[in-house]
Amino acid sequence: MTSPLIGPSELAALEGAALLDVRWRLGGPPQREAYAEGHIPGAAFCDLNADLAAPAGEGGRHPLPSAEAFTASMRRLGVDGSRPVVVYDDADATAAARAWWALRYFGHEDVRVLDGGFRAWQEAGLPVTKDVPEVTGDFTARPGGMPVLSAQEAGALASTGVLLDARAGERYRGEVEPIDPVAGHVPGAVSAPTTENVGPDGRFLDPAALRSRFAVLGAVEDVRVGAYCGSGVTAAHEVLALEVAGVRAALYVGSWSHWITDPSRPVATG
Repeated sequence: MTSPLIGPSELAALEGAALLDVRWRLGGPPQREAYAEGHIPGAAFCDLNADLAAPAGEGGRHPLPSAEAFTASMRRLGVDGSRPVVVYDDADATAAARAWWALRYFGHEDVRVLDGGFRAWQEAGLPVTKDVPEVTGDFTARPGGMPVLSAQEAGALASTGVLLDARAGERYRGEVEPIDPVAGHVPGAVSAPTTENVGPDGRFLDPAALRSRFAVLGAVEDVRVGAYCGSGVTAAHEVLALEVAGVRAALYVGSWSHWITDPSRPVATG
């Protein structure tokens, strides 16, 4: 399996790729100001809320955009179907993973994430610019490139396979809930904070370490694995980490913010 990650020096030597800057903060606005202050040459700013999600509603806080909307966004950002795409955020790929997953889901076959993000690029002494590129692309979104879970399927998978909860442990346990109106988790889901997939430098653990981490949680190749979080962003990071480990996983896109829209769905705490 080709790694979905790319290092700074490898990216610097890569020619012809579309670059997307997906810097973003959970609970805050996308980091367009940070992009304006400096970014990787050739990168276009990708707004996670506007380009990688539909408006919040019954589908959760970050539901999938329509194929038509995603096509328009990616073409505006310079994405072609025939050339590679590299996405990055500040450091740990929490936001970039959503772009990676969305592009893969909508049919792009050559997408990689800059491991360590913009921080790693800067630490490598590579060039930074304030220039905004003029780009256009021909990408056409075709849904179905990555496995997804409905709420019903996610609930069932928690019993028949492994459903990983990518949120912080205290949110999983229902001790705190800073964003959604109901605290807790899908019954049977396993706590697997996605922050434990990366080191202090924001880079992913090596594949062997990730395989060991997920094996302890029961997420191995011969088991059906899924992931969710609060709104489908950090769960995409979990799916990316699993991909690095060699385990294909399905994403419950609506995640907890969608699960709790139906009061008949059970909630577990502890």
